[in-house]
Amino acid sequence: MSLLRSVIHMLWMGITVVPYTLLILLVRVCGGSPALRWKIARAWLTLSVDSAGWFCGIKYRVQGMENLPTGADQGVVLLCKHQSTYETFLMPAIMPRSLAYVFKKELLNIPFFGWSIGSLDMIHIDRKQGSRAFHKMVEQGKRLLAQGIWVIMFPEGTRVERGQVGEYKTGATRLAIMTGAPVVPIAVTSAKCWPRKSFIKKPGVVDVSVGPMMQSTGRKHDELMQEVQDWIEAEMRRLDPEAYPAVAAISTGSAQA
Repeated sequence: MSLLRSVIHMLWMGITVVPYTLLILLVRVCGGSPALRWKIARAWLTLSVDSAGWFCGIKYRVQGMENLPTGADQGVVLLCKHQSTYETFLMPAIMPRSLAYVFKKELLNIPFFGWSIGSLDMIHIDRKQGSRAFHKMVEQGKRLLAQGIWVIMFPEGTRVERGQVGEYKTGATRLAIMTGAPVVPIAVTSAKCWPRKSFIKKPGVVDVSVGPMMQSTGRKHDELMQEVQDWIEAEMRRLDPEAYPAVAAISTGSAQA
């Protein structure tokens, strides 16, 4: 049954992305604003998240939204745990502001989906360019953050298995420090329902926890990233103790005592 539901969900996403992409491209050709293009893209991403609930039984619950900045012009760098594709759709759907992902340029080659994100005001980089790619990210990041657009990054760089910890790279905290923007860590337990590199999705609840805002002014990039990692990984163990056997064993022992 899970396989059939996953197939239906994938077909649904494949069909619905076409008209939304064509609308985004039409708006762009007609001179429509980036904000309007974002609203169209966000509508499809929200539809994709909702359809994961309809077809696959994947729900989500969020805590910590009060930790997000409320100022209209306040930029922030969101640093999110990355376990599956699900959070790339979910973050724009639940966040109160426009987001700009930092992503590798190869994604632009994906039919329709890549064309859509290429038409949005986001930051695509060529990792092979090294320092040039980083300087491009900082330049574009400054512009977007100054407009009150939130930049979102996955500090581990790629999806990691449930219960695992990837290498937290400091590019995101370097960007935050150079722009003066605060960072907000986010823990997401998406692999419980949508495992990395797995086509089959399982019903369940994905927990999202938005952490405390961390100021970047006067900080060192490696120390700030360590603080982000410590918070995210501790929160992951709290939200999904089954994925961390040692934590689960300690919790069970405490309960029996």
